[in-house]
Amino acid sequence: MNNLLSNLLHAASFASQCHTGQQRKGERGEPYINHPLEVANLIANVGGVDDVDILMAAILHDTVEDCGVTGEEIAQRFGERVAGFVLEVTDDKSLPKMERKRLQVEHAPHLSMGAKIVKLADKISNITDITKSPPADWSIERRREYIEWGVSVVAGLRGSNEGLEAHFDSLVTRAQLVLSEG
Repeated sequence: MNNLLSNLLHAASFASQCHTGQQRKGERGEPYINHPLEVANLIANVGGVDDVDILMAAILHDTVEDCGVTGEEIAQRFGERVAGFVLEVTDDKSLPKMERKRLQVEHAPHLSMGAKIVKLADKISNITDITKSPPADWSIERRREYIEWGVSVVAGLRGSNEGLEAHFDSLVTRAQLVLSEG
């Protein structure tokens, strides 16, 4: 088997084990692993990116933040470059939520190109979810605020991937329309 494909499948298997038992917050309660797989799928099939390190980072992007995996473990298993991308998009959970959100906006323009692509696809996935299957306790206003914040984050990611940016813009337009009717 191609070594790159083998590495990608290893990342998917590792992430699925890390996220075992976790669910997305939306009404459908989907298995959490669907999210990182969707992020990688968006990068490959909307963004046209075939850099396996970026795709592995997409699959692994929430393992440090949400599963207690360390950056060192990611580096040992998948390489320094993958670990670097993952760590760039990882929030510091010891900070208050509003501070984490502020820092995402502030740091977005300074991310590496690979991390920008992962972050952009992550925002697409999250906004899709809050449009189609929001958490039951999220009001229309909270969903609108999330989209506005996502637009602020993505402003700092511009220039990283034309296909993903166009998809994001179309998604935001549709989401705002859905929420204005809601």
